[in-house]
Amino acid sequence: MKNVGVIGLGDMGSGLAKNLIKNGFTVKGADLLPARQLAFDAMGGLLCSNPAEVGRDVNAVFVMVMKGSEVKDVIFGSDGLLTTMSTGGAIMLSATIKPNEAREIGDGMAGSGIHLIDTPVSGGFPGAQSGTLTLMAAAPAATLDEFAPIMEAVSESIHRVGTNPGDGQTVKACLQSLIGAQFSATFEAAALAAKAGVPGQVLLDVFSTSSAGCGVVNNALEKIIDRQFEGTGSHINTMHKDLTISMALGEELGVPLHTAGSAMQIFHAGRTKYPNGDNWVCTRVIEEIVGAELHREVSK
Repeated sequence: MKNVGVIGLGDMGSGLAKNLIKNGFTVKGADLLPARQLAFDAMGGLLCSNPAEVGRDVNAVFVMVMKGSEVKDVIFGSDGLLTTMSTGGAIMLSATIKPNEAREIGDGMAGSGIHLIDTPVSGGFPGAQSGTLTLMAAAPAATLDEFAPIMEAVSESIHRVGTNPGDGQTVKACLQSLIGAQFSATFEAAALAAKAGVPGQVLLDVFSTSSAGCGVVNNALEKIIDRQFEGTGSHINTMHKDLTISMALGEELGVPLHTAGSAMQIFHAGRTKYPNGDNWVCTRVIEEIVGAELHREVSK
Protein backbone atom coordinates (compact mmCIF):
# COMPACT_ATOMS: atom_id res chain seq x y z
CA MET A 1 0.00 0.00 0.00
CA LYS A 2 2.46 2.59 -1.24
CA ASN A 3 0.53 4.67 -3.78
CA VAL A 4 -1.40 7.64 -2.40
CA GLY A 5 -3.06 10.72 -3.86
CA VAL A 6 -3.68 14.23 -2.55
CA ILE A 7 -6.30 16.55 -4.04
CA GLY A 8 -5.69 20.15 -2.95
CA LEU A 9 -2.04 21.11 -2.49
CA GLY A 10 -2.35 24.30 -0.45
CA ASP A 11 -1.01 24.98 3.04
CA MET A 12 -2.46 21.75 4.41
CA GLY A 13 -2.41 19.45 1.40
CA SER A 14 1.21 20.27 0.59
CA GLY A 15 2.13 19.15 4.09
CA LEU A 16 0.25 15.87 3.64
CA ALA A 17 2.09 15.26 0.36
CA LYS A 18 5.49 16.16 1.79
CA ASN A 19 5.19 13.76 4.70
CA LEU A 20 3.78 10.94 2.62
CA ILE A 21 6.76 11.26 0.28
CA LYS A 22 9.09 11.44 3.27
CA ASN A 23 7.65 8.15 4.53
CA GLY A 24 8.27 6.33 1.27
CA PHE A 25 4.92 6.66 -0.50
CA THR A 26 4.55 7.44 -4.18
CA VAL A 27 2.27 10.47 -4.20
CA LYS A 28 0.07 11.72 -7.03
CA GLY A 29 -1.54 15.13 -6.66
CA ALA A 30 -3.71 17.77 -8.29
CA ASP A 31 -4.43 21.43 -7.67
CA LEU A 32 -5.82 24.28 -9.75
CA LEU A 33 -3.09 26.82 -8.92
CA PRO A 34 0.16 26.75 -10.95
CA ALA A 35 2.37 27.78 -8.03
CA ARG A 36 1.14 24.86 -5.97
CA GLN A 37 1.60 22.52 -8.91
CA LEU A 38 5.23 23.62 -9.30
CA ALA A 39 5.92 23.22 -5.57
CA PHE A 40 4.44 19.72 -5.58
CA ASP A 41 6.50 18.71 -8.59
CA ALA A 42 9.64 20.06 -6.92
CA MET A 43 9.08 17.96 -3.81
CA GLY A 44 8.96 14.78 -5.89
CA GLY A 45 5.23 14.33 -6.40
CA LEU A 46 3.59 13.08 -9.56
CA LEU A 47 1.47 15.96 -10.86
CA CYS A 48 -1.90 15.08 -12.38
CA SER A 49 -4.38 17.18 -14.32
CA ASN A 50 -7.59 16.07 -12.58
CA PRO A 51 -8.95 13.86 -9.76
CA ALA A 52 -9.58 10.92 -12.09
CA GLU A 53 -5.91 10.83 -12.99
CA VAL A 54 -4.96 10.99 -9.33
CA GLY A 55 -7.32 8.14 -8.48
CA ARG A 56 -5.91 5.71 -11.03
CA ASP A 57 -3.70 3.00 -9.45
CA VAL A 58 -3.62 4.46 -5.94
CA ASN A 59 -4.63 2.84 -2.66
CA ALA A 60 -6.00 5.99 -1.03
CA VAL A 61 -6.59 9.67 -1.77
CA PHE A 62 -6.67 12.56 0.70
CA VAL A 63 -9.21 15.21 -0.29
CA MET A 64 -8.09 18.56 1.18
CA VAL A 65 -10.22 21.20 -0.51
CA MET A 66 -12.23 24.05 0.99
CA LYS A 67 -15.94 23.33 0.64
CA GLY A 68 -18.36 20.43 0.64
CA SER A 69 -19.41 21.21 -2.92
CA GLU A 70 -15.78 20.95 -4.00
CA VAL A 71 -15.43 17.59 -2.25
CA LYS A 72 -18.47 16.31 -4.13
CA ASP A 73 -17.05 17.48 -7.45
CA VAL A 74 -13.73 15.78 -6.70
CA ILE A 75 -15.44 12.48 -5.90
CA PHE A 76 -18.53 12.36 -8.10
CA GLY A 77 -17.66 14.65 -11.04
CA SER A 78 -17.23 13.50 -14.62
CA ASP A 79 -13.48 13.36 -13.98
CA GLY A 80 -13.91 12.47 -10.32
CA LEU A 81 -12.18 9.87 -8.20
CA LEU A 82 -14.93 7.28 -8.50
CA THR A 83 -14.39 7.07 -12.24
CA THR A 84 -10.93 5.52 -11.82
CA MET A 85 -10.31 4.29 -8.26
CA SER A 86 -10.12 0.53 -7.83
CA THR A 87 -12.41 -1.40 -5.53
CA GLY A 88 -10.98 -1.60 -2.03
CA GLY A 89 -9.32 1.82 -2.11
CA ALA A 90 -10.14 4.62 0.33
CA ILE A 91 -11.02 8.26 0.07
CA MET A 92 -9.69 10.19 3.07
CA LEU A 93 -12.06 13.10 3.67
CA SER A 94 -9.54 15.36 5.41
CA ALA A 95 -11.25 18.62 4.41
CA THR A 96 -13.48 20.27 7.02
CA ILE A 97 -17.08 20.33 5.77
CA LYS A 98 -20.56 20.13 7.28
CA PRO A 99 -21.40 16.78 8.94
CA ASN A 100 -24.53 16.44 6.81
CA GLU A 101 -22.41 16.93 3.67
CA ALA A 102 -20.15 14.08 4.77
CA ARG A 103 -23.21 11.89 5.30
CA GLU A 104 -24.47 12.77 1.82
CA ILE A 105 -21.10 11.81 0.36
CA GLY A 106 -21.18 8.52 2.25
CA ASP A 107 -24.64 7.78 0.88
CA GLY A 108 -23.50 8.66 -2.63
CA MET A 109 -20.53 6.30 -2.38
CA ALA A 110 -22.62 3.36 -1.16
CA GLY A 111 -22.09 0.36 -3.40
CA SER A 112 -19.01 1.84 -5.09
CA GLY A 113 -16.61 -0.54 -3.40
CA ILE A 114 -14.54 2.44 -2.26
CA HIS A 115 -14.16 3.11 1.46
CA LEU A 116 -14.80 6.56 2.91
CA ILE A 117 -12.77 7.59 5.94
CA ASP A 118 -14.18 10.79 7.40
CA THR A 119 -11.04 12.22 8.98
CA PRO A 120 -10.78 16.00 9.35
CA VAL A 121 -7.53 17.22 10.88
CA SER A 122 -6.28 19.71 13.44
CA GLY A 123 -2.86 21.27 13.84
CA GLY A 124 -2.91 23.90 11.14
CA PHE A 125 -0.06 24.73 8.84
CA PRO A 126 2.69 23.80 11.34
CA GLY A 127 1.11 20.41 12.03
CA ALA A 128 0.58 19.64 8.36
CA GLN A 129 4.13 20.55 7.40
CA SER A 130 5.73 18.67 10.32
CA GLY A 131 3.54 15.56 10.03
CA THR A 132 2.12 16.03 13.54
CA LEU A 133 -1.56 16.55 12.77
CA THR A 134 -4.35 15.25 14.95
CA LEU A 135 -6.81 13.14 12.97
CA MET A 136 -10.46 12.62 13.93
CA ALA A 137 -11.09 9.42 12.00
CA ALA A 138 -14.47 7.79 11.46
CA ALA A 139 -14.92 4.50 9.59
CA PRO A 140 -15.41 0.85 10.51
CA ALA A 141 -12.56 -0.49 12.62
CA ALA A 142 -11.32 -2.87 9.93
CA THR A 143 -11.05 -0.01 7.45
CA LEU A 144 -9.14 2.17 9.90
CA ASP A 145 -6.79 -0.74 10.67
CA GLU A 146 -6.12 -1.33 6.98
CA PHE A 147 -5.29 2.28 6.17
CA ALA A 148 -3.58 3.17 9.46
CA PRO A 149 -0.05 3.25 7.94
CA ILE A 150 -1.13 5.97 5.50
CA MET A 151 -2.72 8.07 8.24
CA GLU A 152 0.26 7.58 10.53
CA ALA A 153 2.56 9.09 7.90
CA VAL A 154 0.90 12.51 8.31
CA SER A 155 -0.14 12.54 11.94
CA GLU A 156 0.98 12.34 15.53
CA SER A 157 -2.41 11.43 17.02
CA ILE A 158 -5.19 9.41 15.41
CA HIS A 159 -8.46 9.37 17.31
CA ARG A 160 -11.15 6.91 16.32
CA VAL A 161 -14.24 9.02 16.88
CA GLY A 162 -16.94 6.97 15.19
CA THR A 163 -17.79 4.54 12.43
CA ASN A 164 -20.02 6.59 10.12
CA PRO A 165 -19.51 9.47 7.67
CA GLY A 166 -20.15 12.74 9.51
CA ASP A 167 -18.84 11.50 12.85
CA GLY A 168 -15.39 12.99 12.25
CA GLN A 169 -16.83 16.26 10.98
CA THR A 170 -19.08 16.56 14.03
CA VAL A 171 -16.13 16.28 16.41
CA LYS A 172 -14.20 18.82 14.30
CA ALA A 173 -17.12 21.27 14.50
CA CYS A 174 -17.06 21.01 18.30
CA LEU A 175 -13.30 21.52 18.33
CA GLN A 176 -13.45 24.57 16.08
CA SER A 177 -16.06 26.22 18.28
CA LEU A 178 -13.52 26.04 21.11
CA ILE A 179 -10.52 27.13 19.04
CA GLY A 180 -12.47 30.06 17.61
CA ALA A 181 -13.25 31.22 21.13
CA GLN A 182 -9.60 30.88 22.17
CA PHE A 183 -8.50 32.92 19.18
CA SER A 184 -11.02 35.71 19.71
CA ALA A 185 -10.23 35.98 23.43
CA THR A 186 -6.53 36.27 22.57
CA PHE A 187 -7.23 39.03 20.03
CA GLU A 188 -9.22 41.01 22.60
CA ALA A 189 -6.62 40.53 25.34
CA ALA A 190 -3.90 41.69 22.95
CA ALA A 191 -5.82 44.89 22.15
CA LEU A 192 -6.48 45.49 25.83
CA ALA A 193 -2.76 45.16 26.61
CA ALA A 194 -1.88 47.45 23.73
CA LYS A 195 -4.19 50.17 24.97
CA ALA A 196 -2.79 49.80 28.49
CA GLY A 197 0.81 50.09 27.25
CA VAL A 198 1.88 46.54 28.13
CA PRO A 199 4.72 45.25 25.91
CA GLY A 200 3.79 42.22 23.80
CA GLN A 201 6.76 40.22 25.08
CA VAL A 202 5.57 40.67 28.66
CA LEU A 203 2.11 39.47 27.71
CA LEU A 204 3.53 36.45 25.88
CA ASP A 205 5.82 35.54 28.77
CA VAL A 206 2.93 35.63 31.22
CA PHE A 207 0.32 33.95 29.04
CA SER A 208 2.61 31.14 27.89
CA THR A 209 3.56 30.15 31.45
CA SER A 210 0.06 30.51 32.90
CA SER A 211 -2.88 28.14 32.96
CA ALA A 212 -4.22 29.98 29.89
CA GLY A 213 -1.17 29.17 27.81
CA CYS A 214 -1.60 26.64 25.00
CA GLY A 215 -0.55 26.17 21.40
CA VAL A 216 -3.46 28.19 20.03
CA VAL A 217 -2.96 31.18 22.33
CA ASN A 218 0.82 31.20 22.26
CA ASN A 219 1.08 30.95 18.47
CA ALA A 220 -1.56 33.63 17.90
CA LEU A 221 0.11 36.03 20.32
CA GLU A 222 3.52 35.46 18.71
CA LYS A 223 2.11 36.38 15.33
CA ILE A 224 0.35 39.46 16.73
CA ILE A 225 3.34 40.96 18.52
CA ASP A 226 5.55 40.38 15.48
CA ARG A 227 2.84 41.89 13.24
CA GLN A 228 2.73 38.83 10.99
CA PHE A 229 -0.77 39.12 9.58
CA GLU A 230 -0.36 37.51 6.16
CA GLY A 231 1.41 34.50 4.68
CA THR A 232 1.67 32.45 7.88
CA GLY A 233 -0.30 29.48 6.51
CA SER A 234 -3.48 30.16 8.49
CA HIS A 235 -5.74 32.14 6.16
CA ILE A 236 -8.74 33.72 7.81
CA ASN A 237 -11.12 32.22 5.24
CA THR A 238 -10.54 28.74 6.63
CA MET A 239 -11.36 29.53 10.25
CA HIS A 240 -14.27 31.72 9.20
CA LYS A 241 -15.66 28.78 7.20
CA ASP A 242 -15.10 26.36 10.08
CA LEU A 243 -16.97 28.60 12.50
CA THR A 244 -19.93 28.79 10.13
CA ILE A 245 -20.01 24.98 10.26
CA SER A 246 -19.94 24.98 14.07
CA MET A 247 -22.72 27.55 14.21
CA ALA A 248 -24.82 25.63 11.70
CA LEU A 249 -24.47 22.44 13.75
CA GLY A 250 -25.54 24.32 16.87
CA GLU A 251 -28.57 25.65 15.00
CA GLU A 252 -29.43 22.17 13.72
CA LEU A 253 -29.23 20.62 17.19
CA GLY A 254 -30.72 23.55 19.10
CA VAL A 255 -27.55 24.18 21.09
CA PRO A 256 -26.79 27.82 22.02
CA LEU A 257 -23.20 28.74 21.14
CA HIS A 258 -22.84 32.20 22.68
CA THR A 259 -19.04 32.30 22.77
CA ALA A 260 -18.57 30.71 19.36
CA GLY A 261 -21.13 33.19 18.02
CA SER A 262 -19.07 36.10 19.31
CA ALA A 263 -15.96 34.58 17.77
CA MET A 264 -17.83 34.23 14.50
CA GLN A 265 -18.54 37.96 14.45
CA ILE A 266 -14.92 38.85 15.24
CA PHE A 267 -13.73 36.66 12.38
CA HIS A 268 -16.41 38.08 10.13
CA ALA A 269 -15.14 41.60 10.87
CA GLY A 270 -11.54 40.58 10.25
CA ARG A 271 -12.36 38.84 6.99
CA THR A 272 -14.40 41.78 5.73
CA LYS A 273 -11.73 44.39 6.52
CA TYR A 274 -8.68 42.25 5.63
CA PRO A 275 -9.78 39.53 3.19
CA ASN A 276 -6.20 38.51 2.40
CA GLY A 277 -5.14 38.24 6.02
CA ASP A 278 -4.56 35.33 8.37
CA ASN A 279 -6.46 34.60 11.57
CA TRP A 280 -4.50 37.06 13.69
CA VAL A 281 -5.49 40.00 11.48
CA CYS A 282 -8.73 40.21 13.49
CA THR A 283 -6.61 41.88 16.17
CA ARG A 284 -5.94 44.80 13.83
CA VAL A 285 -9.65 45.54 13.57
CA ILE A 286 -9.92 45.83 17.36
CA GLU A 287 -6.67 47.80 17.56
CA GLU A 288 -8.01 50.30 15.07
CA ILE A 289 -11.06 50.84 17.26
CA VAL A 290 -8.99 51.50 20.39
CA GLY A 291 -6.12 53.33 18.66
CA ALA A 292 -3.24 51.19 19.90
CA GLU A 293 -1.10 48.33 18.53
CA LEU A 294 0.60 45.50 20.38
CA HIS A 295 4.27 45.06 19.47
CA ARG A 296 6.88 42.80 21.00
CA GLU A 297 8.52 45.82 22.62
CA VAL A 298 7.03 49.23 23.44
CA SER A 299 8.50 52.01 21.27
CA LYS A 300 10.74 54.40 23.21
